[in-house]
Amino acid sequence: MAADPDSYDAMLAAVHAFHEKHRFRETGGEEMTYRVSLMTEELGEISACVTKGRSREELAEEVADLFILLIGTAIAGDFDLKAAFWQKMAKLDRREGRMINGRIRVSEFRPPEGDG
Repeated sequence: MAADPDSYDAMLAAVHAFHEKHRFRETGGEEMTYRVSLMTEELGEISACVTKGRSREELAEEVADLFILLIGTAIAGDFDLKAAFWQKMAKLDRREGRMINGRIRVSEFRPPEGDG
């Protein structure tokens, strides 16, 4: 039975095949500081889409680029991103939301005294 093309496992396999096709492991494409710089670049492109009012399609493409890089970083870092996702969601689900400067925040972030 073929994997569901919408499943995380299918996405992981596609990114893994891309890494193998371009020999990322052997050519520096899986080096972590390099990957962080690529993710930073993509986040900047996402920011430009939002702040410059670009189309939903452009935003979706940039977010997909970041998602692909995140999956690739899990490959490069040799960890199970799906398991890490569910472990983190379980932690987040136990947290209370707080309003900070008029926006909801559900994290361990603590504003400086007098800023909440």
